[in-house]
Amino acid sequence: MNKFINIIQTVGALLIFAATTFAFGTEIKKMIVNLDVQLADLLLLFIYLEVIGMVLSFYGSHRIRLTYPLFIAITAIARLMILQKKDIDTSSLLYEGGAMLLVALAIFVLRMRRSKLIQVDLDKDDI
Repeated sequence: MNKFINIIQTVGALLIFAATTFAFGTEIKKMIVNLDVQLADLLLLFIYLEVIGMVLSFYGSHRIRLTYPLFIAITAIARLMILQKKDIDTSSLLYEGGAMLLVALAIFVLRMRRSKLIQVDLDKDDI
């Protein structure tokens, strides 16, 4: 049964890789045809690169590092903030900035869990 699940995971990862590569190429083609590159386009390409990196990392180790989706989330929130018009309500920007801060803090906590400064014993079952 585990081998079947591994096959499904590998096929899924390859499909995600192929779709992301196609989307990346489509976005590049659109920028070339329009002769225009916006910051939102670059952030979208960065999201695609992060997804490709996550898939390649999974393919090598059959594990997904939790920081990859978190970095993608921060980039997606930044892109959302950039795409919004200037007439947006200020509270929305504060909420989005707060969401970005929470995700950044989550990344910090994940990075610090293996730090010698904190000395968390990850072998205990009570975590």
